[in-house]
Amino acid sequence: MRILVAEDETIIRLDLKDLLERAGFEVCAEARDGEEAVDLARSELPDLALMDVKMPRLDGIEAARRILDERPIPIVLLTAYGQQELVARAAEAGVYGYLVKPFREQDLLPAIHTARARHEEMQALREEAESLGEALAARKIIERAKGLLMAKEGLTEQEAFQRLRRASQVSQRPLKVIAEAVVATLEGGE
Repeated sequence: MRILVAEDETIIRLDLKDLLERAGFEVCAEARDGEEAVDLARSELPDLALMDVKMPRLDGIEAARRILDERPIPIVLLTAYGQQELVARAAEAGVYGYLVKPFREQDLLPAIHTARARHEEMQALREEAESLGEALAARKIIERAKGLLMAKEGLTEQEAFQRLRRASQVSQRPLKVIAEAVVATLEGGE
């Protein structure tokens, strides 16, 4: 797994890099501030980002928000501050983990694995929702085409569906494409 480390304190950044590499991760980029983190996330395409909250130029939460707007990746925030307001902002930004410094290796590694797992679950849910949305859109246009065929041609629902299905098979095009053509033709002819 390729990890972006964003931490303005050099010693902490180097310790994090060493810890991650010993754990078998690749640190693909190191940022000293939030702006640099956003740029490196864009150019290096990391699989995960570990970011300090309090950084110069752009704080870690806003940097996380910008990174996630462009490309969803799991982000774990590291901070010396555990205030509820920061935790709420981090959650709203879409980060997957939040660790308060000082943390130990046995805290960081499970946080990384958990963030990665949660991210994969969210990606699967997004894909499923998109697929369901596409299926619903196809169903709606097919129903509209059937309704138009029934009204214009005096067909039963079953006959209208069979006509659409036959046209789909003959043309070797998806039923949705045929339905769209029927709707465009019959509604355009009104």
